[in-house]
Amino acid sequence: MAESVVLVAKPRTTSGTHEARRMRKKGQVPAVVYGHKEATVTVTVGRDELSKAIRLGARVVDLQEDGKTEKALIRELQWDHLGAEIMHVDFARVAADERITIDVRLELRGAAPGVTAGGVLDQPLHNLAIECLAIAVPDTIRVNIAELQIGQAIHVKDLKMPEGVTTAVDPEAIVVQVAAPKTEEEGAAPIAETAEPEIIGRKEKEEEEGEEK
Repeated sequence: MAESVVLVAKPRTTSGTHEARRMRKKGQVPAVVYGHKEATVTVTVGRDELSKAIRLGARVVDLQEDGKTEKALIRELQWDHLGAEIMHVDFARVAADERITIDVRLELRGAAPGVTAGGVLDQPLHNLAIECLAIAVPDTIRVNIAELQIGQAIHVKDLKMPEGVTTAVDPEAIVVQVAAPKTEEEGAAPIAETAEPEIIGRKEKEEEEGEEK
């Protein structure tokens, strides 16, 4: 679980593209805070502080505004077209004892013997929707593949979930597997037989020459 992160939120009374651009030049990121049947408010948070929180893997932060602190889930981040700058962030209010549903990255650990033997590693599931306390969101769910052989798979039901974490995802869903390598026959594209192209008009020409003789 990521360490607790505090973000200072400043009230935002203006809106519009021009105003948002001006805020970003000052190192501020436009944001909204909503949820818990309270009014939606528009604020700004420091770009550097928010970027640091994201690097630390924080999903829930302590938002401080006008002396008031409330826990908020980073629900959505909007990036620029290059994926380099945060353009906007949505915060959803949460309580410390509230259980939330959130997607968490699946992290493969170890080296699969099946891959060493020539198999192909395939990971159909990269993120897992879990339910847990808002203050106990794990950074990742670790998946140990150190004993995975060719033809074997790890399913959702095989995952070791952190304490207090559950998931409603199909337990039979495959997280990762090692497939057998393709043989040369399987991998090679079939070569179609090509017939000699017929030269249009050749037959007629030969018949005409025969008649002339």
